[in-house]
Amino acid sequence: MNTGHQGCPPTWVSQSAEFRLAVRDILLQGKNMVKLIHTLADHGDDVNYCAFSSSLLATCSLDKTIRLYSLSDFTELPHSPLKFHTYAVHCCCFSPSGHILASCSTDGTTVLWNTQNGQTLAVLEQPRGSPVRVCRFSPDSTCLVSGAADGTVVLWNAQSYKLHRCGSVKDGSLVACAFSPSRNLFVTGSSCGDLTVWDDKMKCLHSEKAHDLGITCCDFSSQPVSGFELKYKSTLSGHCAPILACAFSHNGQLLVSGSVDKSVIVYDINTENILHTLTQHTRYVTTCAFAPNILLLATGSMDKTVNIWQFDLEMLCQARSTEDQLKPFTEDWSEDDVSTWLCTQELKDLVGVFKMNNIDGKELLNLTKESLADDLKIESLGLRSKVLRKIEELRTQVKTLSSEIPDEFICPITRELMQDPVIASDGYSYEKEAMENWISKKKRTSPMTNLVLPSVVLIPNRTLKMAIDRWLETHKK
Repeated sequence: MNTGHQGCPPTWVSQSAEFRLAVRDILLQGKNMVKLIHTLADHGDDVNYCAFSSSLLATCSLDKTIRLYSLSDFTELPHSPLKFHTYAVHCCCFSPSGHILASCSTDGTTVLWNTQNGQTLAVLEQPRGSPVRVCRFSPDSTCLVSGAADGTVVLWNAQSYKLHRCGSVKDGSLVACAFSPSRNLFVTGSSCGDLTVWDDKMKCLHSEKAHDLGITCCDFSSQPVSGFELKYKSTLSGHCAPILACAFSHNGQLLVSGSVDKSVIVYDINTENILHTLTQHTRYVTTCAFAPNILLLATGSMDKTVNIWQFDLEMLCQARSTEDQLKPFTEDWSEDDVSTWLCTQELKDLVGVFKMNNIDGKELLNLTKESLADDLKIESLGLRSKVLRKIEELRTQVKTLSSEIPDEFICPITRELMQDPVIASDGYSYEKEAMENWISKKKRTSPMTNLVLPSVVLIPNRTLKMAIDRWLETHKK
């Protein structure tokens, strides 16, 4: 789980000159792996939140409206915008099936909408009418949580729309909430910095101070959670101002965060490295959301826009498997590539010496303490030692290229490359035949969460199919 405060490498079958150059660009120049593909500018005020279903994007704003867009071409639906709230809309979320959208507002209500026609299904009034800051559906769609400025946490029955249970945090406003993907536990975050774990009976299982200056957001990765104990794992840095939003990708391999510094940072969870920084927003970034089935990212801002970003899946796999690729491509480095590497290792004073001795990638890997002293005439023992350490790091990172397929292309049931991927109502993608057999034998449970599937409808994942086909074409013998 990650809070905010105020993978597998592909198979490289061929090594064409073009391919080697592409990977060299990634290794040495940080080639762009995220592309801005669309900007939505329909809201008349700050964008507060955005959320995806398998086919729709929802955004909500200080302008009191919720807007719905089709993921096929990002056109606004005919029944959008949705209007009911009398004050700012702070949060919105889809039910796991995508058929219902919840929105909550300063007006003290959480409204449920039919996403197919925009009709209001229910208006849930927060006890004492306190402004509602956050709302979330449970993974099994049985309940909805709403959290308010007075610290109240309400668990609603999502079928009857009745208040099921109510609780409250000790101090501060409740501003963040996230359900565990594998069981009916959820976590809330308060403006006082407390993280609280609740079960589906609203029993407080655990609470602790997580951030001194308050929590603004929280999210669970898709990795299964056992037990309820919160344990500190690590701190990710990169922003220079308070963080307002964070979100895990659907496979739990990426994390994005949005900040008052107007930027969005993409992290690799496995290495905790920064993969990319997005800086197109002109005001505070207030929300980030990943699509459930494809590598699309939506970011919203106080600049009244929502940016839609697309990840280059193959390039992402390349970037995340850089260490596994260092040897074959380092050997192909030119003298200029070696010079670039020296600069990245804070050894730019040696560029002239290396160029004078025609050190390319192959020569670089073969340098020894004797050749550094005798051939390159590097007199400083400390400098020679530093160069050798850096070269040794390259050598120790050298591995045989992995033959594993990108994890995103593997069916969770068969553990094989998908040929006909479909999206199930749990939000995960599976091989069509395998999922059909699973449903017929396992009584409609999700292979990933073990929860009952809200629907047995399987939707073709054409975007993933195209990505797999492109990958196969690139890596065929």
